[in-house]
This record gives sequence, C-alpha cells and structure tokens, in this order.
Amino acid sequence: MSIAALVRTAAERYGTAVAVEDSAGSRTFADLSDRVHLLAAGLLRAGVPPKARIVCLLPNSVSAVEVDLALAVGGFVRVSLNPRVGPTDWMRVIQDCEPQALIVDSRIGGAAELADEADLPLVIGADRPVHGGATLEEIIAAAPASVDPEPPDVESLCALHYSSGTTGIPKGAQRTHANRLASLRAMRDHVLAETFDSDEPAVFLHAGPIIHTSGLFVLPFLDAGGRQVLLDRATAADLVDAVSTHQATHTAVVPTVISRLLECDDAHLAVMRRMRMLAYAGAPMPAEHIRQAFHRITPNLVQYYGMVEAIPPLTVLTPEDHRRGVLDGVDILTSIGRPCAQTRIEIRENNRPVADGVVGELVINGPAVSPGYHDAYGRKDLGKNHIDGDLHSGDLGFRGADGYIRLTGRSNDMIISGGYNVYPREVEEALATIPGVGDVVVVGLPDPIWGQRIAAVYTGVDGRPVGEATVLAESRRRLPDFKRPKSAHLVDALPLTALGKVDRAAATRMLASTVAAETLPPEMSVPAPTHPLPT
Repeated sequence: MSIAALVRTAAERYGTAVAVEDSAGSRTFADLSDRVHLLAAGLLRAGVPPKARIVCLLPNSVSAVEVDLALAVGGFVRVSLNPRVGPTDWMRVIQDCEPQALIVDSRIGGAAELADEADLPLVIGADRPVHGGATLEEIIAAAPASVDPEPPDVESLCALHYSSGTTGIPKGAQRTHANRLASLRAMRDHVLAETFDSDEPAVFLHAGPIIHTSGLFVLPFLDAGGRQVLLDRATAADLVDAVSTHQATHTAVVPTVISRLLECDDAHLAVMRRMRMLAYAGAPMPAEHIRQAFHRITPNLVQYYGMVEAIPPLTVLTPEDHRRGVLDGVDILTSIGRPCAQTRIEIRENNRPVADGVVGELVINGPAVSPGYHDAYGRKDLGKNHIDGDLHSGDLGFRGADGYIRLTGRSNDMIISGGYNVYPREVEEALATIPGVGDVVVVGLPDPIWGQRIAAVYTGVDGRPVGEATVLAESRRRLPDFKRPKSAHLVDALPLTALGKVDRAAATRMLASTVAAETLPPEMSVPAPTHPLPT
C-alpha cells in the first residue's frame, strides 16, 4: 500500500461523492485525486526535488488536505506550522529544518510577513500570490497531466512533526510513510472498528487542528469513503452546531474540548447522541468527566494514546471498554486501554522489565515508532530516546493484571514530597471527583522542608465554582496525607498549549509566584505573592 495508491483507489471506488469540504467549497473523491497528483507533479516541475522539506502554514481547509496528500504522493517532507503559535516559533522551525519551499495562506495573521522573512526559493500562496510567488492553482495548472510522481519508498520520510524540547528549542520528530500507513491500519482496526457498519453515510468532523490528532483520520476516511468536514477555530458550541448541520457521525478532540462540551446544557447537547464515535486523545481525562460525557454527550467514546515520536494509536480504550467502565463499574476508565496489534509496550525501570502493577517507563516498539529526531546530534533536551528501535517515551505507568495500561505521569512531572513519589495524575483524578471542580492540574513547587509541595489549580463548572477551602477539605477525604495538595487555586481557565492541551509548565509558573502564605502550615510558609493568579 502507498498513500498515492490509496488516493487513486478511493477515487475509483467513490467517484463523484464528496470527499472533503470546508466553508468555501468541496471536492469529490475523483477531483481530490486528480488535484493531489497534479499538485505533486507541479511541485516537481517547479524545481522542488523529492525528499525536500516543504513548510506549510495553513488553516483547517480543503487546501490543507490537498497539500498534505500531494506532498506525500510526491515524496516530499511536510513540515506543518501551527497557526496559533506565531511568527517567533514559525521562524525557529524554519531555521531548524531548512526547507526549500513554503506553502502559506495569507489570511493567517503574520503569514505574509513570514514569507518575506523566510526568503525561501519557492513561496506558494494557498489563497493568493505571496512574496511574488505562484498560487496553488497556478502550480496545478502548470503540472504535466500525463506524469505521475515515482512512489516514494515506504521507509522514506513523509513529515517532520515539531514540538518544543525541554529548553524550548523546537525538535522535529521524523515520520515515515510506513509510520503513517501503520496508523491507518491501527485506526481502521481498533479505533474505527464497526463504526462504518451503517446505512447512514459516515461524516468526520475536523473540529480540532488537522495538523494534530484530527489529521490522523484523513487516510482512514478516504479509505472508507466517508465525507470529511473541516472547521477552522471551532468552539465547543460551534462543534455541536456543526454536528447538526453536517449530520456528522465521527469526531476527535482533546479532553479540554469535552470539558467545554459538558458546560453546554442537555438540550444543546442532544444532537451529539447521534455520534458513532467521539474520540479523545492528547492528554488524560479524569474518569468523572468520562462518566459525564458517556451519559450527557454520547456513549460511543473511544480513547487512544500516542505521541509525535510514535504515531497514534498505540493503545485504545474502546467504546465497549467505556460501557463496562461506566455501566458495570469495571476499573478501567483511568487506563489508556490495551496495546494495538503490532505495537509492543514494555514497562521498565532502569531499562529492565517490571512486574504487573509496578510503575516504570513505557518503552515502545513497532511500526508506529519514529526513526528519531531531525538533526538531533548532540542535543540533550529531546525528552525521549530512540535506542535500538525502542522509543523510551518518558511516560510513566503500569500494566494491570487485566492487560490495561495506566499512566501515572511524565518522568519529569513526578513530584517528590517528603521522600514520597507522588504522581500528579492520581491526585488530579481524585480532585476531579469533587462536585464543582472542572479542569484541574497538580504540580510540585519547590519547598525547603519537603523538597516539593503539592499545589493544585482548577476551574469551576456551571458557574457554581467550589471554594478553595472546600477542595482542600475534600482532598483530605480522598487522598492519603502525603498526596494531598497543600494549596488550591481557583481560576477562570487553565493555561493551554497551542494544541488545546493543559500547559503544565505554564501552570507551574503561574503557581510558583502565587501560593499564599496563609494557606500553608507555619512550617511551610512562603512569601506573599507578588503576581496574583489571573481570575
């Protein structure tokens, strides 16, 4: 299998059916295939060699799907920039990967200026000419119609996926065609299994950034003949309205979006019951939020786990698992499910396998694992290590006797307080069960006596937030003493990353200067805050 063959086969099978659409228009499967292959050939004709890195700054749009597929078909390496992070981070990525071309939508704030500053040999405008360059339509129109690009080798790179290293310097995880095809198979067999068995057409709603977890569904839905609808910068309310408008059957979001959905009233959420799949990924979700989502949004929940260095899904908590966890009380909702076929996950401590129930690092092997980072020689801030085909993920967890894997946190997130190891996720799960607590993040702050003290920052729900004193009192009922937060702080919203996940590092910085002395016992007092937490 190749991505080029998949696109062609989808065109032959589904022809004039709509494959992708956005607010500006749509493409049939046949049109999409023709344009993708012409764009790939047009880029080669414009002088971009195979394996060249091409940076893309595009919103959720039909053009973004066309570009993604065309770069894969042509054997180029796609480097997607997140429109939400801004020019400074965009330039850092460009400087690191040294691309030969830029494809940009000038409607994104700062995009035209980026094209000028980057000063690359080829700049292509998705919507209009930028920096004196051609448009996508002009590249397609000039392409030789009779020549298809040579299919790339499956072990060659198809993308670099950037995130920040521990020093804030961008790191580009390499992704091969084989990685992406492995994700297609695992998505089809484990995440989407049996959700296409219906007379009603399948419609996937891309409500989150297509450069993130939502994009993993592009190939599976092309393969299955489903329609894909792209929303750009959608709120939770927009998502619900789009489900109704487009008769959507599937979507995938980060847990913070589900938290926002739970703030909607039941009448507004009623249309979500039609969803055959609501997937969540990218960060843990408290079990209490899962239960609420099951009852109030849709019972067809599925969770999958993965990372840029090992393309999701690596593990899956299926809809049936969610039903057992919610309705039968089986203790699996705090897990990430069980590994997919072909993915091997060992739990190791000091690089030695540990017994079931013992916390260690997740070490991952299989076709999903990236070959490494771009230009990583000598870097010490990458966070994950690739050794002899194994990915040492930095994620901590344990495997239960039932085969389900529970995460306890990141190795660098673990809190050591009074000599005890405290895993933030366990504390967060407990605090999330307190009525009135919405999103919550727990961090360790420096303390001269305990080494670190536990602090929590949380949001309320339904406009009736629970007080900080109540959260601390309730934590005493739910947690042993060494795991209880020493302070709790109510805010309107937690800091989020550009991909919508809770930003633990930003929360730590917020709390470091705002822990009030009066909330702590005398022996743990700290100076009064100089920069109050925003509310």
